[in-house]
Amino acid sequence: MHSRLAKPVLAALLIAPLAASDPGRASPAARAARAALDNGLARTPPMGWNSWNHFGCNVSEQLIKETADAIVASGMRDAGYRYVVIDDCWEVARDAAGALVADSTRFPHGIKTLADYVHAKGLGFGIYTDAGTNTCQRRPGTYGHEDQDARTFAAWSVDYVKEDWCHAEHLDAPTQYAKFRDALAKAGRPIVFSICEWGSNQPWEWAPQI
Repeated sequence: MHSRLAKPVLAALLIAPLAASDPGRASPAARAARAALDNGLARTPPMGWNSWNHFGCNVSEQLIKETADAIVASGMRDAGYRYVVIDDCWEVARDAAGALVADSTRFPHGIKTLADYVHAKGLGFGIYTDAGTNTCQRRPGTYGHEDQDARTFAAWSVDYVKEDWCHAEHLDAPTQYAKFRDALAKAGRPIVFSICEWGSNQPWEWAPQI
């Protein structure tokens, strides 16, 4: 596990702009996208740091804290890089009530305390889940727990959720992503919803409406 982070990898989370420059000539998908963005979130491409590409499953509370510190110290926060996002492997199980449980060895003070630390730096806190029964690394997925997980993320003061598409072969992508969108909308906290579907289900045809 990385105990020190000399030079964190600061990677932008780039999402294609949804609005055309000329509203009168916008495609139907672009017009639908503008209508879908009625919650005021992600009207510009969110920028920030995600743990996956460089660290994979080697994530920890200390890594996230040091990354948040580095984003501020380097001036990246002031340049618009707002989100610090934990990707896969932070969760290990569900408890008896079905709630997600974080790895207590890697996150000894819990996710809510970590989110509070990131917020104190003037940054947004993001987390990862998966639309299927398991995540890509076979941790608990959100399938069947959409409302419960959305409430958990809201209680932890999460600002951004990335939902992956592993172990979801039996599911309909538009239906499943819409289900979690609705769950987040009911959770009582503004949360940016990042669809990570990979392109196998032609998300360009339905994602703008979600």
